[in-house]
Amino acid sequence: MSEKIWLSSPTMHGDELIFVQEAFDTNWVAPLGPNVNSFEEEIASYIGGGYAAALASGTSAIHLAVKLAGVKSSDIVFCSDLTFSATVNPVSYEKAVQVFIDSEYDTWNVDPKALEKAFEKYPNCKCVIIANLYGVPAKLDEISDICKKHNAVLIEDAAESLSATYKGKQTGTFGKYGILSFNGNKIITTSGGGMLLSDDKEAIEKSRFWATQSRDRAPWYQHSELGYNYRMSNVVAGIGRGQLLHIEKHRELKKSIYMNYKEAFEDLPITMNPYLPYSEPNFWLSCALLDKGYNIHPMDIIDELASHNIEARPIWKPMHMQPFFESNDFISANGNVSSDIFNRGLCLPSDIKMTKKAQDKVINIIKSMF
Repeated sequence: MSEKIWLSSPTMHGDELIFVQEAFDTNWVAPLGPNVNSFEEEIASYIGGGYAAALASGTSAIHLAVKLAGVKSSDIVFCSDLTFSATVNPVSYEKAVQVFIDSEYDTWNVDPKALEKAFEKYPNCKCVIIANLYGVPAKLDEISDICKKHNAVLIEDAAESLSATYKGKQTGTFGKYGILSFNGNKIITTSGGGMLLSDDKEAIEKSRFWATQSRDRAPWYQHSELGYNYRMSNVVAGIGRGQLLHIEKHRELKKSIYMNYKEAFEDLPITMNPYLPYSEPNFWLSCALLDKGYNIHPMDIIDELASHNIEARPIWKPMHMQPFFESNDFISANGNVSSDIFNRGLCLPSDIKMTKKAQDKVINIIKSMF
């Protein structure tokens, strides 16, 4: 069988080993250490300032952001509907209730009109979590303005969009709290890990306290608050520092893959996942949307590619369609956009190690189906 073409696998360069070796040479292999401190500073500098807490995952970062936002049991939290479940699960950790907000077709992200409609129905909502799907920025200024108008804390899940910009500003910086993920398939990886971002220094310090089991300043192990084992290890942070050196190149390669697909599909009933002209995605995953009225289903394409040892995947299944959340409210302003995108869309191979020849193979297989 031919060599597998992956959806999005890690790409190592060797620089990572320098920082990891440093951790071993100095015996900083336990959680925390110089790599963690430097990685936090380097990420904060890259996105344009503020403070950062390096954590075990993007999910743990969202959880701490939800706690910092003051979310309590039974509170309503507005959440992106079309996203991975990690964006919304931490709301349940705090025994609050998600209300899912539909997407719009311009970016596939939260529809500002649906968000306004949600505030009309739930005027007491004080927290909103929105994701930048597949590395494409949402309408972040509109969403931010709506949250400010209603005195709601905005948590921006930029797990998929590190290095993407909206009107020249890095994603992850539009909310009170921003979230990054360094999972194995992201644009840069630490194998597993995440980061919480904020301009609020005290909030970041509080998150670090919670993330290290809320250990009080005392000569013995004393805990006045519930804590978590959420901090990133010094070894893992070293991988991240090496990866960060290559983030711009990774983004360029991701964009090239996207543009190759876009040009190749111009004469087919397929459009690529859209973005606004004043935003610059990181093109983490190139996604295709099939025109309405064709008898080809996205799973037909996914299965055909799989038969050639090529990995493609469905679009995230909307949260309001998940069995676990079937009783949660769903707010839409324009039909059911997120379900439509799920039913007609798929994620294409977007691995930056994929050669032009390999991508042409993917393209030709898809073309042959039409």
